[in-house]
Amino acid sequence: MPYTEEEKQWLLRLARSTIEGAFKNDIPYPTDVPEIWKEKRGVFVTLTERGQLRGCIGYIEPIKEVWRAVIDNAQAAAFQDPRFPPLSREELPQIHIEISLLTVPKLIDKHGDELKDFLQPGKHGLVLERGYNRATFLPQVWEQLPSKEEFLSQLCLKAGMEPTCWKDKNTKVYVYEDEAIEE
Repeated sequence: MPYTEEEKQWLLRLARSTIEGAFKNDIPYPTDVPEIWKEKRGVFVTLTERGQLRGCIGYIEPIKEVWRAVIDNAQAAAFQDPRFPPLSREELPQIHIEISLLTVPKLIDKHGDELKDFLQPGKHGLVLERGYNRATFLPQVWEQLPSKEEFLSQLCLKAGMEPTCWKDKNTKVYVYEDEAIEE
């Protein structure tokens, strides 16, 4: 869905002001939320610093309104991503924010070569799930892992499974797309 520049900027300002507010224990809860951001969507907030990942947290499923999900996930990406120490106030000016708005993930019955043939790098995000193991890669991850086999193997490892889990018919495969809004 195409968003206006004003709508995009509103959402990015919300993400940044949420992180800034967290340093002062003063999280903004806007009263002027545009209607478009009241829709429930899967939402991820990704932070990078000088081109390197600094935090990425989100909801795959549409469990909250976009604006509320941005507040939750901006804070979580900045301060609770277990891969990184909490963001410092000094880092904030160097942080680049990207918000990913996801389509609802669809379960597909494709594995092995059929899955590789189906996937479109840069377009498809993927969730792999088996039992309690589950992980996702946003479509933007294709930029770092352009090989389909490497993308799939690394996602399996992220989920705590063997690198060939994408070939196993017992692994559930969900596909989704996103629209990225970034500073």
